[in-house]
Amino acid sequence: MAAWGERLAGVHGVLLDISGVLYDGGEDGGTPIPGSVEAVARLKRSQLKVRFCTNDSQKSRRELVGLLQRQGFDISEGEVTSPAPATSLILKERGLRPHLLIHDGVRSEFDQIDTSNPNCVVIADAGEGFSYQNMNKAFRVLMDLEKPVLISLGKGRYYKETSGLMLDVGAYMKALEYACGIEAEVVGKPSPEYFRLALKEMGVEAHEAIMIGDDIVGDVGGAQRCGMRALQVRTGKFRPSDEQHPEVKADGYVDNLAEAVDLLLQHAIK
Repeated sequence: MAAWGERLAGVHGVLLDISGVLYDGGEDGGTPIPGSVEAVARLKRSQLKVRFCTNDSQKSRRELVGLLQRQGFDISEGEVTSPAPATSLILKERGLRPHLLIHDGVRSEFDQIDTSNPNCVVIADAGEGFSYQNMNKAFRVLMDLEKPVLISLGKGRYYKETSGLMLDVGAYMKALEYACGIEAEVVGKPSPEYFRLALKEMGVEAHEAIMIGDDIVGDVGGAQRCGMRALQVRTGKFRPSDEQHPEVKADGYVDNLAEAVDLLLQHAIK
């Protein structure tokens, strides 16, 4: 690999994943990853623009930000790109009335959406809500539509909580795709539109931005396909095999967010 100075030169904006980079979630609210609170504070004090880009679809943006603030993070709602508000806008723009297979924690993001006589299905990380009965209901809604529309809030395979690895929405999305013979529309990483939305909200061009995440495919691969650079942290869902991924190679691997920030402050724009 090229020297860090070459790899990080010209970076003006930083997109930060949340789960697995800032903190590991859990039933008790989770715990910050060591050094991450101060790392975010150091980034905020620098000249670099910072935005948080998450696929978390179990919590409303307000709830997620409140949780992180209580853990000591310098973060506000307006700095977070998350899939539920983005999906809500898409539904309104396209006149879609969803059947919602989602977690109760994110339901408030869809309060203004008409869900009568559904003409699409929206699936998110429903957690314990992914029962056979609920999956079959979503399947039936899709099969009854002449032109079925399935919208998925992200397509992650799994994520890490303090108790261990957890199945993510992508596994259930794939089940509905297979059963219905359709392809889901993904709102969230690694969707190019989602990364472009985050870049627009941050006010930085793709070649001037870097993504820091724990998911080699969703964070790193998705960002790179949009023309961004990307670092993978060895926290969260990171697996040693990620560094030998057959299709995606990060621009760098770091032990944690604190190390990434050290490198950025040393080598990116002053």
